[in-house]
Amino acid sequence: MMKRLSALSLLAALAVAGCLTTAAFAQEEDTLPFRPMYGHLKPNLRNDIMTAATPLTTWNGTFTYKAHAYHYNMVGTAPSTGTSTTVPVFLIPVKLVYKGTTTTTLDPATHKLTNGQTVEANTLASPIFQSGIDFVQGGTDLGSTQYIDAFQRGNFWGTVKSHTGYHLLLGTPTVLPELTLTVPAADGKIATEGGVKVGLADINWFDTQLQAYITAHSQIVPNSLPIFITWEAYLTQSGGCCIGGYHNSYGSSSAPQAYAYATYISKVGAFAQDVSALSHEVGEWADDPLVVNTGNPVQCGVLEVGDPEEGDANFGGFKYTLGGFTYNLQDLVYLPYFGAPTSTSNNGSLTFQGNPFSLTVCSNGG
Repeated sequence: MMKRLSALSLLAALAVAGCLTTAAFAQEEDTLPFRPMYGHLKPNLRNDIMTAATPLTTWNGTFTYKAHAYHYNMVGTAPSTGTSTTVPVFLIPVKLVYKGTTTTTLDPATHKLTNGQTVEANTLASPIFQSGIDFVQGGTDLGSTQYIDAFQRGNFWGTVKSHTGYHLLLGTPTVLPELTLTVPAADGKIATEGGVKVGLADINWFDTQLQAYITAHSQIVPNSLPIFITWEAYLTQSGGCCIGGYHNSYGSSSAPQAYAYATYISKVGAFAQDVSALSHEVGEWADDPLVVNTGNPVQCGVLEVGDPEEGDANFGGFKYTLGGFTYNLQDLVYLPYFGAPTSTSNNGSLTFQGNPFSLTVCSNGG
């Protein structure tokens, strides 16, 4: 999950494209200490909620590290089945409104980027949801497919190379009505973080709004993944900034609803630039959809596949061009990083990008 967010590059856009509904930012205050990170919340699971009829398709696996067995639950079907799973997706843009002496509105559904696309449209056109990039990693062709599918195929290449029908795909997202949130002064403000002006919002207040939205939309069921996106915004927690995204689950303990949130920052080189935060969160959802897994409990903690590399150059992001736009997709660690045998992954690597930062088992936490 992501507890990092970075700031906005609004200044130039304000003058040209009317990114905001006003000419000035509301409630602009001093910045909080800037620490790019991803959020972690405790799942809100209850036994007194009726089990849903449409649970998320998941499978269970185990690996042994230093004579200890570690169990995990992941999205899709086991790679050894050689079958393909497509998960329905809902995309929900979140408009943030800040009121003060002026009103500032940050809207991913209407703000247009330098390529003429809205933040929402550019996200939908990204390698998170679209095929078209042939991912060849370490000399292995993982397929012309979506980013997370390529990552997961590489994660289990020791099995997938002889069961090539295995895929974990995201369905074409259904865009649901925008969620408009007026951020209370007690829970957020406009600030400059990481050199960019952004809207801030408390993660606990924000998460309550997301769960309420899911509950109010009956078409969102546990076999799907609702994804919420903001533009030029970060979340805060206990006074700390900045969170770029998180994933969580809530509802029935026997069939919980997983969901994810990521921000989209326009500034080149900023934390959570374009879909890097989204790639982080969807990758972690794929490997721990219900937030119940553990990796090596002594060193790694929760099985978070994005966190170990978020502190690297470009916040762990690598550039890929699709549809004429260059996206930043964060590298993700493979299961051997948490102690699984190196025979599990592509070329025995610890990361999708081939372990470029010389990681060892659990060396960067998890």
